[in-house]
Amino acid sequence: MDSIEIKEIFSAQSEQYKMFLDIALQYDAENLLITPGDNMNAPFPTKDRNDNFTLGAYAKNTLAGIASFIRDGEDREKLRHKGLLSTMYVSKEFRGYGIAGQLLEEIIKRVKTIAAIEQINLIVLSDNVNAKRLYEKFGFEKYGTELHSIKWEGKYFAEDLMVLRLR
Repeated sequence: MDSIEIKEIFSAQSEQYKMFLDIALQYDAENLLITPGDNMNAPFPTKDRNDNFTLGAYAKNTLAGIASFIRDGEDREKLRHKGLLSTMYVSKEFRGYGIAGQLLEEIIKRVKTIAAIEQINLIVLSDNVNAKRLYEKFGFEKYGTELHSIKWEGKYFAEDLMVLRLR
């Protein structure tokens, strides 16, 4: 992949974001925590702030991947020291080019500039070995597993809870 541009996706671009997820859900629903119905009715996941943002990875102006960071505790002061990495996804045709790593690196870089945030949490499907390997490469550590966390089409899926301590 010649050149990947990482830039913020704003709430005004929510239709592009939703269309990207619609396609992802057609081909890779088992790796996302939402359903097509969830995506259709959901608001844009972040609020266009330095502590609540969505990034897109663009390959020649084509959206290839997304990731969001949401600060915890918007209305609960005791939780404001942490945030959540969510909806990290790279389209199948763009995998293997390091795009997920570039998105993750940019999220971590941005979050480190927010002095009060001490950790980034994430949730990943327990059997998603590639994603867990990537997160571990960036310093995330598993701290728990929730069995039967997801139930979809009569099957249960476990999720691993991971954390990156920044301070």
